[in-house]
Amino acid sequence: MIRLDTEVVREIALLAAHCDDLAIGMGGTLLTLSNAVAGLRVRALVLCGAGTERAREERAALEAFCPGADLDLRVLDLPDGRTPAHWEKAKDAVAGLRRRANPDVVFAPQREDAHQDHRLLAELAPTEFRDHLILGYEILKWESDTPKPTLLHPLSAAIAAQKATLLMKHYPSQRDRDWYDELSFLGLSRLRGVQCRAPHAEAFVSEKAVLTFGGS
Repeated sequence: MIRLDTEVVREIALLAAHCDDLAIGMGGTLLTLSNAVAGLRVRALVLCGAGTERAREERAALEAFCPGADLDLRVLDLPDGRTPAHWEKAKDAVAGLRRRANPDVVFAPQREDAHQDHRLLAELAPTEFRDHLILGYEILKWESDTPKPTLLHPLSAAIAAQKATLLMKHYPSQRDRDWYDELSFLGLSRLRGVQCRAPHAEAFVSEKAVLTFGGS
């Protein structure tokens, strides 16, 4: 397995349509980065959920998934399931995130996601973050839209277990969904781990990246 290592990541930008998308898609990566980089700057935008219990869940969850990080979370009130009809507001929100962030990596939904709200963000991300590495995360759900990842981030068994535990702890509003349980999250991360010879992993899709051989 060919490994590509990054330089130190000091700041990341996170784009999500709904509260819990980030934790489901890349909770283990957030834990890993926050544990590895003291004072990691996390600039996060969530389009839906402002003024609801979901927003309160999201803030508590991201604080747990990003321990010790400098976290700036903005949750908007766009309607769940109808954000493409509010394209201008979504575009302005992503542009606002770009103005207040200088990220080393941008995380957004992957472009082939079956949910229209997720796809909108995947399409908007590169229009504002034009010179950044953008990694599309996968969101486990009922639809059969699991992507073929181009990048895999290995996770230890302990981090994978911590992710699953935090998901169950911080999003009680989602526990009535028949797929929302620790076995589901651990099953997917174990599958991704098999694909990169690690105990567990999270998967990402990169549409474009520059690879330099032999240093700068």
